[in-house]
Amino acid sequence: MTGWVQVAGLGPGDDGMITQEVRDAITEATDIVGYIPYVRRIAPRDGLTLHETDNRVELDRAKHALEMASDGKRVVVVSSGDPGVFAMASALFEALEAGSPEWLDLDIRILPGITAMLAAAARLGAPLGHDFCAINLSDNLKPWDLIEKRLRLAAQAGFAMAFYNPRSKSRPHQFGRALEILREEYGSRTLISFAKDVTKPSQSLTTVPLGDALPEMADMRTVVIVGNKDTRKVGRFVYTPRSAE
Repeated sequence: MTGWVQVAGLGPGDDGMITQEVRDAITEATDIVGYIPYVRRIAPRDGLTLHETDNRVELDRAKHALEMASDGKRVVVVSSGDPGVFAMASALFEALEAGSPEWLDLDIRILPGITAMLAAAARLGAPLGHDFCAINLSDNLKPWDLIEKRLRLAAQAGFAMAFYNPRSKSRPHQFGRALEILREEYGSRTLISFAKDVTKPSQSLTTVPLGDALPEMADMRTVVIVGNKDTRKVGRFVYTPRSAE
């Protein structure tokens, strides 16, 4: 039996947003590897082994997947959203680069998924309708000084921005600093949206001017989207025009 590894995105939460390509891979898999809540989205069945791991062992998880594939297993590494956006695809290639040369001959595929950022934007309207960037506000894998620099430069360039991991219990004050930087560069009238539990029954959407935004409006279940100077509301929708002044 020839083994393989496929890194799959499960989308933002609603099972209806899992692509058919990902469903087919899960059906063919002998092993599922991933962070505990993502693995628990996969229904158990005969012939399938579920490997749950903690959130901060990405490289160990990727190495384990590659080892199993080299032993002939059909392995799906699951991520939320899209596996190439702050998720497991990059970790897998990092483990591949540091691992056995024989792993380079494995059948490795990345299966895209719908990101929380894009799902949130669709629920809001089209706040990412022109040039935009995505920034992970967690400083677990990069220094906070670098995050501040990227925030400021992206704002100066006029990008709309989507923020992942905006505020956690271990770093409750950093998002407040991010809001300060955005106000310094964009002013207080630029629109900012908070999409919590997007696509889930508990989904909530809130859009306010930057001047009214509070750090407590975001947590780890929230995707934050800040527009640029052209972003505006039409009825209940938020959108950024495709043309720029």
